[in-house]
Amino acid sequence: MVILGIETSCDETAAAVARGQGEGVEILSNIVSSQMEIHQKYGGVVPEVAAREHVLNILPVIDEALAGAKINRADAPKKLDAISVTIGPGLITSLQTGIETAKTLAFVWGLPIVAVNHIEAHIYANFINTQHATRNTQLGINFPAVILTVSGGHTMLVLMHGYGKFYTIGETRDDAAGEAFDKAASMLGIGYPGGPAIAAKAEALRVTRYALRDKKYKKTKILLPRPMIKGPDFDFSFSGLKTALKYELAKDKNWKKRIPEYAAEFQQAVIDVLIHKTIKAAEKYGAKTVMLAGGVAANLELREQLIKAAAAKIQQSEIRIPHLSHTTDNAAMVAAAGYFRARAKEFTPWQKLRVNC
Repeated sequence: MVILGIETSCDETAAAVARGQGEGVEILSNIVSSQMEIHQKYGGVVPEVAAREHVLNILPVIDEALAGAKINRADAPKKLDAISVTIGPGLITSLQTGIETAKTLAFVWGLPIVAVNHIEAHIYANFINTQHATRNTQLGINFPAVILTVSGGHTMLVLMHGYGKFYTIGETRDDAAGEAFDKAASMLGIGYPGGPAIAAKAEALRVTRYALRDKKYKKTKILLPRPMIKGPDFDFSFSGLKTALKYELAKDKNWKKRIPEYAAEFQQAVIDVLIHKTIKAAEKYGAKTVMLAGGVAANLELREQLIKAAAAKIQQSEIRIPHLSHTTDNAAMVAAAGYFRARAKEFTPWQKLRVNC
């Protein structure tokens, strides 16, 4: 099956064409038009601005995705089997652009529509054939699977029993991990988006320590809490971590000279909690597969440390991690999720397609 995916949940206008067969998905094209530079001056995404940019970019992006898959627009009705589109969660005005575009194309081309949940799409990025993984011996996923989903708006642990069969076993009670990174970066004055900014400063410290390891380089004495790491459940909380950072900065008159140290400790605190809860959930539910999903899945330290922790503590579990290009918001993951729903004939009539946040 060949699926056109459309993603406009936040500030990325994206379209992709994917070919699904059996248990795997091949991406034929994947186009993303980013608004990052526009929103950086505001320190975050402005919904009204994002919506206007989506309107300007959506059709050119779709045309580029079709061209990349060697599909002429006139031939699209014959070469595509369905259109998949993100319906939520996300910014309502941004989602509306993608949904109305999908409805129009479905009507004109006579194609069925697959409504895709944004978090589900992030999970299905692990089913794309180019994923990076360890102990990955086959394309098909062995269930049950535990998925750590971390992004700017969501942090949760999901238990997956089969295709389309999801159960949330843990989620954040306040700030998501990505949101916490944004706020920490703002306090440290190192820019937006916060995740990459924090990671860059933390990496700078790691490189410095390595270079000076023979000169008795003193490790940081900054200690931030690991919220709820010893809790009995699988929920998360990062609001207190953000507050702890604020208090530490207030006490340290020289904090501006120690930004890499604060960034590294904040990042490690988040990673420690995420990995501990994931390993704990995998052990409890006997997970045959552990997957990582969401925008924060692009964090290299999180990726590397999860692989090492899994190899040491849950050797029975296969590890799946998406390719970096499929971690942040993109339409390849929407097309992948659309394929699995389309093959199960889970379509939504265009007249009934709505935003669902």
